[in-house]
Order: sequence, then C-alpha cells, then structure tokens
Amino acid sequence: MNDPYLQVTWTDRETEARGYLVIDRLLGGASSGGLRMRSGCTLAEVADLARTMSLKEALNYRPSDRYVPYGGAKGGIDFDPRHPGARAVLTRYLSAMKPFIETCWATGEDLGVQQRTLDEAAAEASIESTVQAALPHVPDGRAAGLARLAAGFAAEVDGISLADLIGGYGVARATVAALEHRGDRVHGATAALQGFGTMGGAIARYLTEAGLRVVAVADQDGVVANPAGLAVEHLLAHRTRDGRIDRDRLKPYDKPIASNWLATPCDVLVTAAVPYAVNESNHHLITARYVVEGANISVTPAAERELFARGTLVIPDFVANSAGNAWWWWTLFGDIEPTAASAFRRVSTVMEDLVVSSLDGAADTSTTPRTTAAARAETSMALLNERPRG
Repeated sequence: MNDPYLQVTWTDRETEARGYLVIDRLLGGASSGGLRMRSGCTLAEVADLARTMSLKEALNYRPSDRYVPYGGAKGGIDFDPRHPGARAVLTRYLSAMKPFIETCWATGEDLGVQQRTLDEAAAEASIESTVQAALPHVPDGRAAGLARLAAGFAAEVDGISLADLIGGYGVARATVAALEHRGDRVHGATAALQGFGTMGGAIARYLTEAGLRVVAVADQDGVVANPAGLAVEHLLAHRTRDGRIDRDRLKPYDKPIASNWLATPCDVLVTAAVPYAVNESNHHLITARYVVEGANISVTPAAERELFARGTLVIPDFVANSAGNAWWWWTLFGDIEPTAASAFRRVSTVMEDLVVSSLDGAADTSTTPRTTAAARAETSMALLNERPRG
C-alpha cells in the first residue's frame, strides 16, 4: 500500500487539541473527504479513513457522468464535539487548513460535525465553500453547481432533510441488495445497529420500511432491544441531538438490556458509529450472517478475516455507505436532480450494482467482498489517472 500523498498535523494553541489532514491521493488535482471531530481521533485513524475515501470515490466512477471522482482525503480533530469550545476549535482548524480547502481538499460533515456548523465555521474563516476545490471542475460553472447543492440540502422527506437521510438510505439499500442477491429473506429479517444518530437513525428507518425488524439499537448509554421489533419511529421521535435514546419514553416492549449489541441474535449487524467497533477482542460474539459497515473503518482487517472464515460476510464501508458522499457530487455536477426522488432512484440502482458485483466476486468462497470491490476501485483509479478533467 502506498504512503499518503500528504499528512498534516495541527495543534490548537488555545486548547492543545490536535487536528489532522490526510490526503491519500490527488486525482485531477483534487481530493474529497469529510471532517470529523471526536475525542481520541488519531492520525492513523484519519489516514485509514482517507484511504477508504479513495476507494469510495473511485468505486462510484461512471464514464457517462459529469462528475469525475477525486482522490481520497479526510480531516480529523481530537476534541469532544459536545465541549463548549468545540465550535471555536473547529473554526481555528479550518483557518489553518484554508490553503488546502481552497485548492485541493473538498470536505463536508462527518462524525461529530454537522454541515450547518461546518458551513458557519467556514464562513468565519473566510472560506467560500467547503467544496471550493471542486467548483472549478463543474461543467456549467460554480454558481450553477452551488445552486443545485443548496437545493439538494433544502429538499426534505417528511420534514427531514434529504442530506440527513440519503447516507442511511444507501446503507439500507445495500443491506437489502445483499439479502436479495443471496436468496435470503428481506421481510422479517432481523437487524441490530450500533449508533442512532443521523446515519444510524436513517438506516433504522429505511430497514424497517423495507420490511426488516430492527431488534436492537446501541447508543452511548447501552442497548435497547425488542425481539419482536423496536418501535423505530417512536425511538427517533424521542432521541437527543447526539443520538441518545430517551429511556423514560420507551414503548412497553422496548427494553434496555445489559448485553453487548454484537451478541444480539439477528441476521444483520450494522455499524453506524465509531471506528474499529468490531475488532480482534469481540468478533467472536457475532452470530449474524452479515455485517454491514454503515460507519467507516468500523471492522478491523483481522476481525473481518475471522468473520469471513466462519461464514459471516462484511459489506465494506466504501461500498455500503458510499451514497452520502456520491450524492453530494451527483447533485453538485448535475448528474441527478436536487430532489429526493432523483436521489433515491440513483442510490438504489448504484447500491444494487456495487453490492451484487462485490458478492459475485466473492462467490468462490475464497475472496471477500472487500477484496473484490477494492479491485474494482483500483481499476477505476487507473482509468481516472489517464482521463483528462474538463
């Protein structure tokens, strides 16, 4: 594996918080990847995420699209996003990274950072747009692209921002595609999730809509479970801004339990929170047939190998959760209309293609879906290196 193109470490002089930027590679002179903030974030984590972004970008390459994928990148700040000083730390980080944002790093929201807050902090740092590096490549001009992106963010589904739903919708469609392609039931299949914030909540909503039963959800306070299926919409209506479930307002059969969410008897486990959640110390708890990475780098390589050896397939992060990133670019470049109907239609089609091709490549039982999907992404990156950018 090649070293990243660029690694930057920043120290906030006021709080001593550390911040990082890793550009895994440049394609067409630019890179793409979100900015996260969490206590304990490390340079190694950000580098892993940047590499994943390179794969995620390339995997969504379609020669007929206006959008031509970029290289992967990621930003990270080791600081508690709930701390009163988090907003100021974010602004100072953006000020330090401004030269990269203006030239070669297009970024957006990620774990612990909401897009609205990111946009406000960017404005305070005199940054025109967090996707400024991508704007020179929009065929019909930056104004048209930004107008489409604004319309996409303004779109709502049942009063909820499309931007808050599309990533989770993609993970749910990836899950359904995997079940259908392998001949497993969808209606009545069971799922357990780690994380109930923006991503996890949307995943739970759309898995339920597809006919699965969400039987357990883990948040920062533990696990809430119901073998018959949780009242997902009720839980969503009574969660905090950071994705905690209100235990005082549970439905009668939705109960807090003491067990590890990984041990939940179910067909599908979905990660939607922290990195390295499934690792060498806990993978043995899993009995599910599928693990779907709704969160980036949430399954360690060693754990994935062990799971695969005993028949559990991991649908990798750069496949399963790629819809949120791709939606930004499809909208900005005009490959889809800035509407929910257009976004959902494109995501459904792309997720089925990516998941089916990954599973078909692993059909001989000796190759993981990750290996197959990564090979496809590497092929796309080779083609992208040869393609001139308009």
